[in-house]
Amino acid sequence: MQVPDDLTPVGYVSGAYGIVGGIRVSPHSPEADALLSVKTWWLDKPTLHAVTVRSAKLHGGDVVATLVGMRDRDEAEALKGATVQVARSEFPALEEGEFYWSDLIGLDVVNLQGEALGKVTDMMHNGAQSILRITPVADPAVEKASERLVPFVDQFVKTVSLEQQLITLDWGLDF
Repeated sequence: MQVPDDLTPVGYVSGAYGIVGGIRVSPHSPEADALLSVKTWWLDKPTLHAVTVRSAKLHGGDVVATLVGMRDRDEAEALKGATVQVARSEFPALEEGEFYWSDLIGLDVVNLQGEALGKVTDMMHNGAQSILRITPVADPAVEKASERLVPFVDQFVKTVSLEQQLITLDWGLDF
């Protein structure tokens, strides 16, 4: 099988699940849409290879899955630490105004005044909403700019342009 060009990390194998070879996957986002709907995952342990998902469901904050050909707990344990990737082209379609975290990471961020705030380097969830982790741009005029954590909510996020690779926030430089 040809390795897709658009593989996107969506989680990692955190351990075995059950006694018949199930695995527990810690997803990178709380919804885990791609893990639950895509039937071909790519694991990087021992080397990058495709696996076919027999079943996958949410269990607590993780996804538990059975893979075709996985026969016992020892095989599942051997995958612990493997990165789980899915072809971005296979992600489920989103509603207007919704975004996958993987699409937001790497975007430049400016405020309404056009001042550069940095780049989205990570996303996290605090239970109530998603949070943008913004690392400031390197600027010799600023001695030590701190990382910004901004809730991904309409109050602060004014526009997201995947085409321009830009997020505009209502957020001051002094926040």
